[in-house]
Amino acid sequence: MKATPKPRVKAGSLAELALIRAALVEQRRAAEARLAAERERAAAERRERNLFAHAVGQVVPLRRAGHAAPERPRPAPQARQRERDDAAVLVEAISDGFDAESLLDTDDALSFRRRGVGIDVVRKLRRGVWVLQGEIDLHGLRRDEASERLSAFLREAARSGKRCVRVVHGKGHGSPGREPVLKGKVKSWLVQRSEVLAFTYARAADGGHGALIVLLRPGG
Repeated sequence: MKATPKPRVKAGSLAELALIRAALVEQRRAAEARLAAERERAAAERRERNLFAHAVGQVVPLRRAGHAAPERPRPAPQARQRERDDAAVLVEAISDGFDAESLLDTDDALSFRRRGVGIDVVRKLRRGVWVLQGEIDLHGLRRDEASERLSAFLREAARSGKRCVRVVHGKGHGSPGREPVLKGKVKSWLVQRSEVLAFTYARAADGGHGALIVLLRPGG
């Protein structure tokens, strides 16, 4: 029996096979390189995320809430009724018919000081030793309005710890008959206030006989 002869392969066919094989190998290497690059990029991204998470720490997502209007600051509570009651009591407690001279320790300058208050206190008031911490101008006001404003002023001055204030009542030159109506009334009103320790006419530079420098009791 005769052997079957093997087919002959042409030299050109072998060369083409070699080129194809080389191309396949190159493609495989390129694919492996791309895959390695992708893996390296993914690993780098994981390292960056882990680094950020380690730096920030645990993060808790915020709860989503509906938009609320900003809360406006509430005004400080004020005891308005108590203030009105206090003012009414103070106004009623000041009598226009009170004789101030009955309680005055006076001197030739018509100064006032409570019993037990030394004359040197009045002298210091007259010289302007005490620092003025507030003032009220009653000049030109009607008697009732002046009384109410003076009461409120002295009450607030006492509450805020003021010791020395000025009360301007005017000299009465604009009053009917040029009689100083408020001048005498203010002194009478001041004498009736328990927080008033002393007062005297101001220096000329501070109003002269148109104003009084008043010393208030410590702590109102």
